[in-house]
Amino acid sequence: MATDTNLENPSALGRPLIDRHQRTIRYLRISVTDRCDLRCRYCMSEKMTFLPRSKLLSLEEIAIIAERFIARGVTKIRLSGGEPLVRRDVGELVTRLGSNIGRGLEELTMTTNGTRLAEHAEAIVDSGIRRVNVSMDSRDPDRFRYITRHGDVDQVIGGIMAARDAGLAIKINMVALKGFNEDEIAPMLAWCRDEGFDLSLIETMPLGAIDEDRTDRFLPLTAVFEQLGTQFTLARDAHKTGGPARYWNVDGSQTRLGLISPLTANFCDGCNRVRLTTEGKLYMCLGHDDQVDLKAALRDGGIAGLDTAIDAGLYAKPKRHDFRIGQGEGPAVARHMSVTGG
Repeated sequence: MATDTNLENPSALGRPLIDRHQRTIRYLRISVTDRCDLRCRYCMSEKMTFLPRSKLLSLEEIAIIAERFIARGVTKIRLSGGEPLVRRDVGELVTRLGSNIGRGLEELTMTTNGTRLAEHAEAIVDSGIRRVNVSMDSRDPDRFRYITRHGDVDQVIGGIMAARDAGLAIKINMVALKGFNEDEIAPMLAWCRDEGFDLSLIETMPLGAIDEDRTDRFLPLTAVFEQLGTQFTLARDAHKTGGPARYWNVDGSQTRLGLISPLTANFCDGCNRVRLTTEGKLYMCLGHDDQVDLKAALRDGGIAGLDTAIDAGLYAKPKRHDFRIGQGEGPAVARHMSVTGG
């Protein structure tokens, strides 16, 4: 993937990414594809309609936009999807973005479902990525197959072990689901502690229409944490990754437990991130529909147009999300998580 050295807009270099609520944006999440090889029930409908390829940003355009954010102060980028590793030639993008580490970018990471990690782990490390988040809500084969509609948990665990062997730090992302996997949360934490992985627990979020009622599955992490405290020694940890999780050390080990609780413990006051969709829309908040079209801005106005659109997006960033879960409540927004990126 070639780098166009004529794309700089010197007037924007150094102009900080500060929204109207005086929050500095340091973190960009990029959905490189809305497609996924799984169909997790809380995330997607079984019969999803994906974007035609003609609507997507090219990998070159993703790189240009990402590098523009780096030039203006973003220090962390996370690649996600859908499943990022299903996009053809995504390795070229990862390599190019990784070349910015130490030149403004401090960290490049990825969230994956793990199905293709064994195939890509060594290349990921070579590109400069040092840790990955793997979404895995259950280690029980039947439950995993149910929640993903057809997934093989042994394939995912094999990918996790291959990634660890290649030198990647691993964090497991587990969506806490009432009446489904709540009995697996403590065993999952014990497994992560024993294997040297971190674990982040996530409350289900009302994004996009799905085939089930999220109210029936909502499990507040306040109750989960209280229960875990009876089985593990949990000490508050000052560790920060740039994301919304709050962390606790587990049993004096190297493992950290993170809690991402947008409903029971709102984290919007410290929000430092924006999200770029695979079709080039910049969303300032998961829980709002406000967005700016960076693809159109780049194609029509070059880097100067891109900078203007980014500034407009920063001004529109809301103070907080509007997530609510309850009987009769619809999703906060119509788009699915796979469109915006995790």
